[in-house]
Amino acid sequence: MRRLPVYLLIDTSGSMKGEPIESVKVGVESMIATLRQDPYALETVNISIITYDREVKVLFPLTPLEDIQLPDITTPDSGPTHTGAALEKLCEQLDAEVTLSTSDRKGDWMPLLFIMTDGHPSDVMVYNQIVPIVKKKKIASIIACAAGMKAKIEPLKQLTDQVYSLDTMDSTSFKKFFKWVSDLIEVGNKSVGATEDLVLPPPPEEVNSII
Repeated sequence: MRRLPVYLLIDTSGSMKGEPIESVKVGVESMIATLRQDPYALETVNISIITYDREVKVLFPLTPLEDIQLPDITTPDSGPTHTGAALEKLCEQLDAEVTLSTSDRKGDWMPLLFIMTDGHPSDVMVYNQIVPIVKKKKIASIIACAAGMKAKIEPLKQLTDQVYSLDTMDSTSFKKFFKWVSDLIEVGNKSVGATEDLVLPPPPEEVNSII
């Protein structure tokens, strides 16, 4: 069975400490539980979570849904947001984990990438250098979420034209956002191989589309 790789990049800088990161955990747990109820997703979807603050951590590499055990997600008290370094790590993981198709073998489906931040890249030079490289990777869809009023939209728009915002960072908003992410993954899972254009379901009212 061909896999659908899904990568989540989650900002864990100091400003996410407390209720925001706890709400993210609840949302991610809910997303995984929802996907596990879909038999086809259970067979094909593999998820990896990468967190980033001053350090970049692969919480777990591409893992089948049924095998995922969500570790604790921690945040420092303060410090920079190394989004560029996180994207560099993503590229390493894509190269190491995603099986490409060859003339005699069908590889994985094109990955989906979700990136969430409540601020802006601290490593601006690294970010600007890695964005064009990420955009050249064979990724089916890149969806970015700017969480909270202090999140900067412009850097995310360099990466993708699919940018959404959350005005509040409470458990209700994050849970609805990750429920929407699970819907997107299910849509992507059912459409792979049938179409190149992923038609996204409309986001909940808590999630604002950025044009």
